[in-house]
Amino acid sequence: MPDLPLPPAKSISEAVRQALAEDIGAGDVSAALIPDDRQTSASIICRSATVLCGVAWAGEVFRQVDERIRVDWRADDGDTLAAGSVIVRLSGPARGILTAERTALNFLQTLSGTATRARRYADAVKGTGVVLLDTRKTLPGWRLAQKYAVRCGGCENHRLGLFDAFLIKENHIRAAGGIAAAIGLARGSRPDLPVEVEVQTLDELETALAEKPDRILLDNFDLSALKRAVKLANGRMPLEASGGITLDTIRDVAETGVDFISLGALTKDVESADLSLLFD
Repeated sequence: MPDLPLPPAKSISEAVRQALAEDIGAGDVSAALIPDDRQTSASIICRSATVLCGVAWAGEVFRQVDERIRVDWRADDGDTLAAGSVIVRLSGPARGILTAERTALNFLQTLSGTATRARRYADAVKGTGVVLLDTRKTLPGWRLAQKYAVRCGGCENHRLGLFDAFLIKENHIRAAGGIAAAIGLARGSRPDLPVEVEVQTLDELETALAEKPDRILLDNFDLSALKRAVKLANGRMPLEASGGITLDTIRDVAETGVDFISLGALTKDVESADLSLLFD
């Protein structure tokens, strides 16, 4: 599965350009009330404990709005910050800082919220050896950014999209004519890509094990079934648990012996970090 570092600068720049365009439109009429030569300084602070993410995006916001804004970061992506911590100091044209404020905070709050959530889940399974994975359940247009944030929080990435790995699910299996047929078609069409197949019963697991995909996803198995699946696989195949797993239950799932747990909740149920930009 893909290993995602910080997304390319071009991707970050384009995301920021689009975000500023939808916010500023024909011009920031409120910031225009401030004299053009008015200088100021400000800070962005976190109001609750936060795992920071989004430095590159926020920095690009200030750069695109006005290159005269000076940006002095006091923390970096992946840092755990206590409430009241200063994230960045800003100085320069007041108009530019005001115009950039909301877009910069949107990136920082959403990505830090994602990273903070990922850290909570990662902490919950510490010591078990299981690897926590995100899914494709990301905010539209934020795929690269949120998957980066997941890594900042201590979890890992599943496939990036529909193009870089096979994930053969229930409807694929039905349309293809069965598990064996679907895996055979995948191997024949793109032998260079990893193949993962979803199963919903122990009988389906046995069928999938015989076909030797790269990984098997155990969909909505309860704890008893997960333990039986691990015993049945007996180390022959990496197993991934998914479906209905919460922060309260994830430790129990991890201790069944599965190799991976995938969680849409890492990216789709995000609560934005509580951050504020305050003028001095």
